[in-house]
Amino acid sequence: MNNNIKNYFEIDSGRKSFNLQFEICNLKFSIIIAAIGLTLAFAGESFGQNSSLLGPENQRQGLTLERSSWTYQKVLEARPIGLNDQVTVLVNNKSVFINDGQMDRKKNGYGSLKLSDWILLKGFSVIPDPQSAGDPKIRGEVDNKLRSQANLETREQLEFKISCKVVDIRPNGILVIEGTNFVENNDEVSNYSLSGEIRAEDIKPDNTVLSSSIASLRIKKYEEGHVRDGYRRGWMLKWLDKYQPF
Repeated sequence: MNNNIKNYFEIDSGRKSFNLQFEICNLKFSIIIAAIGLTLAFAGESFGQNSSLLGPENQRQGLTLERSSWTYQKVLEARPIGLNDQVTVLVNNKSVFINDGQMDRKKNGYGSLKLSDWILLKGFSVIPDPQSAGDPKIRGEVDNKLRSQANLETREQLEFKISCKVVDIRPNGILVIEGTNFVENNDEVSNYSLSGEIRAEDIKPDNTVLSSSIASLRIKKYEEGHVRDGYRRGWMLKWLDKYQPF
């Protein structure tokens, strides 16, 4: 009996302690809400930190990204491009061509000709030919079958850098550029040429422009030497591929 009374008083004390803590939390929360409400109701113009706290107040500098960030990098401004200025073009041209063709043709023909009447020249006279050997006949049959299948897949990639010169400026501000690059190494010769039209705003601050931003792009590549001779086609193979006589 004494144990039950003791447990009852302990449970009742725990409940009262919990209720007291809950009421204290509600009171704190109400005080915080009231303080925020009074601050918003009576607050006027508020000021925040606008400069560093280091140094005298009259010598403190404003908090800008350029002055306070260790990783800040100043953005380069694009310089104006004029006639005869140079621009570096980054060429990265990729192309994939896949073609698949199939043809199945069958042709049958049959013909029969018979000459029933003819003429016979006898002296200066023309008389009917009796055709005693029988009527001439021609009979023919044609059976033509053709089946062909062709698959073609080509992949090309052209990547290089070339310096071009502004040769003309259109009335609307479009820049016309042209450039050539000639390299001769022993017996190996490489010649690149590029021309096209670009917008001034497509030129990056480092004075480069991508080939994908060039309109009317024209690229010409010419090579000669031992490497080129190893995979180029001869004139006979070119003629056979073009006309296909067989």
